[in-house]
Amino acid sequence: MRRRPVKTLTVLALAGAVAAGTAGAANSAPQYSDHDKEIRNVIYLLGDGMGRTHVTAARDRFYGAGGKLTMETLPFTGAVATYAVEKGTAKPSLVTDSASSATAWSSGVKTYNAAIGVDAYEKKVATLMEQAKAAGFATGNVSTAEVTDATPAAEFSHALLRGCQGPVYSDAACLPKKEDGTYEAAPADKTLITPIAEQIARNGTADVVFGGGLARFEPDDQKALQAQGYQVLGSFGDAALPAQTAASQKVATKADLDKANGKKVIGLFNRGNLTVEQAKAALPVDAPQKQEPTLADMARKSIALLSDRKQQERGKGKGFFLQIEGAQIDKRSHANDAAQTLGEVKAFDDAVKAAYDFAKKDGHTLVIVTADHECAGFNIIEHGTYTNAEAVAPPANVDAGNTANNSTPSRAASGAKDTTRSTGIVNGAGSGDVKNFAPATFRTPDDAPGVKDGSPEASLWLTYLSGNHTGADVPIFAYGPNGSAFAASQNNTELYTKMYRSLFGRSPQHH
Repeated sequence: MRRRPVKTLTVLALAGAVAAGTAGAANSAPQYSDHDKEIRNVIYLLGDGMGRTHVTAARDRFYGAGGKLTMETLPFTGAVATYAVEKGTAKPSLVTDSASSATAWSSGVKTYNAAIGVDAYEKKVATLMEQAKAAGFATGNVSTAEVTDATPAAEFSHALLRGCQGPVYSDAACLPKKEDGTYEAAPADKTLITPIAEQIARNGTADVVFGGGLARFEPDDQKALQAQGYQVLGSFGDAALPAQTAASQKVATKADLDKANGKKVIGLFNRGNLTVEQAKAALPVDAPQKQEPTLADMARKSIALLSDRKQQERGKGKGFFLQIEGAQIDKRSHANDAAQTLGEVKAFDDAVKAAYDFAKKDGHTLVIVTADHECAGFNIIEHGTYTNAEAVAPPANVDAGNTANNSTPSRAASGAKDTTRSTGIVNGAGSGDVKNFAPATFRTPDDAPGVKDGSPEASLWLTYLSGNHTGADVPIFAYGPNGSAFAASQNNTELYTKMYRSLFGRSPQHH
């Protein structure tokens, strides 16, 4: 039986004129009505750590003040509150991490920071992807992080702690600590302390899985996937060789991605997180990281694979549910690396364009674009000004699994220019204050020819408030049937309810 359409008010969205040099046709939003259309597919995209200022700064950087990112052309816009709760209570914890936030939109419950697919009282809760798969939808999970990391993990696994990724179990990674510093007793449900990689390889929740994190998996995981009918790109290792080593495992490549044609496919393109785009561009042409696909590449391929399955199963009236994460916006914001942060917002927006282009042609696809939280207090500041921001202890972001993601900013306490971090400049009386440091400056399309990044003449001046998450609301953009339901100020748990209604045509039962 076909799902009934979700009826909403008719909304007409007219795109304003955009300046020359913007994103072109993708930045011209069509007239759109979401009244009485059947929803077959939902594509949920999130820029991890992407606050409103991240969006504005990337727009200014790449398209100018009068331009728009693709996500900004989606006709329905709103805001999302992101707070978590303290463990074992309903008391708000105002700054969330990715795990609790992802659990909120995946399962519709507030939970404690570090929780994956469990509520604040450590009870397993069903995820939207699990529910969609059980109902016969095709499903996909795509990320530039390790696929075992918090955001993708919350759609297809359950863990008391997000660090329980694998490949092996340890109390430190998988069991929360009590107030006296000892570990909690193992739960009766052993799934909650099973490494996330092991869960992913055996539960079949996502038909298409693309991202990083090969080092989290073992040869037995590949066998388990293949037994379920998955096409495995690359290799999870040779059981005759030492496990989880570069010699034993073979990362997938973009060429492998392009050739993938299975109904179920998993491709892990780095042993750790995927390489940030700016770092990848600077590598030699023969560097292995050059063979990694972009997020837009993975988005297009996952949509193609899932929509092919949709065609094959159209008699059942089912479509697909796909989650796509641009993870490195958060990781580079933690590192206070403004240049790479902006590049990752642009790479994420390219993936948004891939989803948007498909949805416009399909006519029955809901596209939602948002973030799990804001990271680092990204700010656009006035020319010639400084801000105080942890100059004594600058944030670091070290990733042992992928050195291209590493960053240990070395801002001098005097506020001296640090070309390795941001090409910022020293200016004004503030440079003599040890609490201050140079902002990052970037040219924009609005600047005169010859203006360079890092110069005082560059029009975009950026800085950070911290190296960690903030409690700010994040933006949300939507297009397609029922898109107007997201044009509101809402809690992140409401996203689960609205997506559930979009897929199933009814409200979910309470957990």
